[in-house]
Amino acid sequence: MLTIGLTGGIGSGKSTVSRLFEDRGAAVIDSDIIARRVVEPGSPGLTALVETFGTQILKDDGTLDRAAMRDMVFRNSQTRHRLESLLHPMIWDAIEQEKSKIATPYCVLVVPLLVESGAQGRVDRILLVDCSVPSQRERAGRRDGVSPQQIQAILDAQATREQRLAAADDIIDNEKSVDTLPAQVEALHQRYLRMATAC
Repeated sequence: MLTIGLTGGIGSGKSTVSRLFEDRGAAVIDSDIIARRVVEPGSPGLTALVETFGTQILKDDGTLDRAAMRDMVFRNSQTRHRLESLLHPMIWDAIEQEKSKIATPYCVLVVPLLVESGAQGRVDRILLVDCSVPSQRERAGRRDGVSPQQIQAILDAQATREQRLAAADDIIDNEKSVDTLPAQVEALHQRYLRMATAC
């Protein structure tokens, strides 16, 4: 199956673009949703995190305190690498299981840290949702309600815009109005259908 790796920095518009692909009948697998699933209460993923980082990463109800975990991860690159080494194999196993159930000509795999994690080889094409860093800051602050300092820490932990552009096979420009996105997605959808048929 043709697998499109959809990526982009914080606030770039990945969710909007993935919904537009879904509207056109493409199968979409969101790695963030998978990542939440592998750390549900009672899961091996959450058990591994608690054994590694301690119970301070849990809320009173036993679920993962994502804000606390995010704060630890973005303050310390070593902590981030330990987290990734624990969870990434579980996440990719779950993604492959999801892909095995899909019958559409191609699937869109949403992976925010595709370039950073060195997982480019797991997809056939990299589709970048691109916008400027000031736009990322403004959108992320408005959407997530996080502080400018937190946004900057996330930006610092992610690949640069230039690195993502260099890795991309296809690019969606999301710098201007959201109204420009459907036509860009439709053109790529038709292209991916042709490519999938040719495989």
